[in-house]
Amino acid sequence: MTILPAFTRSIAAALISSCFLPLASWAADDSVQLRTIVDTAIRPLMAEYDLPGMAVAVTVNGQSTVFNYGLASREDKTPVGEATLFELGSVSKTFTATLATYAQELGKLSLDDHPGKYMPQLKGSALDKASLLNLGTYTAGGLPLQVPDEVANFDQMVAYFRQWKPDSAPSAQRNYSNPSIGLLGYITGLALHSDFATALETRLLPQLGLTHSYVRVPDSAMVNYAWGYDKDNKPGRVKPDVFATEAYGLKATAADMIRFVQANIEPGRQEAALRRALEGTHVGYFKVRNMVQGLGWEQYPYPITLEQLVAGNSPSLIFDANAAKRLTPPQAPAGATLFNKTGSTSRFGAYVAFVPEQKIGIVMLANKNYPIPARIKAAHAILAQLSPAVK
Repeated sequence: MTILPAFTRSIAAALISSCFLPLASWAADDSVQLRTIVDTAIRPLMAEYDLPGMAVAVTVNGQSTVFNYGLASREDKTPVGEATLFELGSVSKTFTATLATYAQELGKLSLDDHPGKYMPQLKGSALDKASLLNLGTYTAGGLPLQVPDEVANFDQMVAYFRQWKPDSAPSAQRNYSNPSIGLLGYITGLALHSDFATALETRLLPQLGLTHSYVRVPDSAMVNYAWGYDKDNKPGRVKPDVFATEAYGLKATAADMIRFVQANIEPGRQEAALRRALEGTHVGYFKVRNMVQGLGWEQYPYPITLEQLVAGNSPSLIFDANAAKRLTPPQAPAGATLFNKTGSTSRFGAYVAFVPEQKIGIVMLANKNYPIPARIKAAHAILAQLSPAVK
């Protein structure tokens, strides 16, 4: 007999005992039931992994609710609140991708361009054979997961790129990589005649209405910046590396993040260029096992089983090279599709998922890095109870 972890058993019990309401029945007055659904998944999760604090935001049919749990600082006993900022880790990549598609919509770059067009020092290098699309989908040919230890500054990063030797031709394999999408973000800043952080903070975030999201947290907001905790419960925050800004540098509130999710669920509410930019990140370019890789977001047909979703976010897809099948032409979502992205820094863990056709989405932000399967199990259980597609 298989014994399930405590928090998995509690989620299973909730799924059995909860009725699945039709989407149209969810409204503001369902807050008590929604609170029960979220609490049932999140409280055991926090207890099992000793999470100091979490903010969980849910959107259903255009209405969002934020649930706050625990502490933003154990030392100061500061509770998580509406203004608490969490490190997003690699969820930041979805913003990097959106800024790139936005720059393309403005005519400032093309994803078919090559790095050497914007960085002459890379012209003629092996990396210059890859396109900006390859950089954004981790298919340049084998760039590493992290910036190499010997690279301490941008000039050294450029030197590394110049001498880099690929493992495969562009588009043949996917290697999840911070330097890959980091370079896309850096080039996007150049194309917009700015640096990446300034372009994101002054152009994209304001247009999306995200007033509590920052690459560089201002002094006035530092009081709201949560402390993250490592496995020994020592507090700290991210220490930036080369391309940290572009690959994992955003900090945001759960309320801002659920607004971003809502913008992705209904891009038509945005002005034309931003609408097309958001829609551009929903296009699938490569099939990698059971997952379709787009720019920033990873996608799956919905409904999806828990086992399939966990497999699509498995360590082997993060750490290993995987064969990539190019979708020709690129694939717009057909039918109900779940988009998701995980994110981690050394002391924070995040997960975001949404299904535009069902008008449901979830944001989970925690000030401790905990296992990705545990995040997905909790999110999957919550979404299943909000979705008319799951019975």
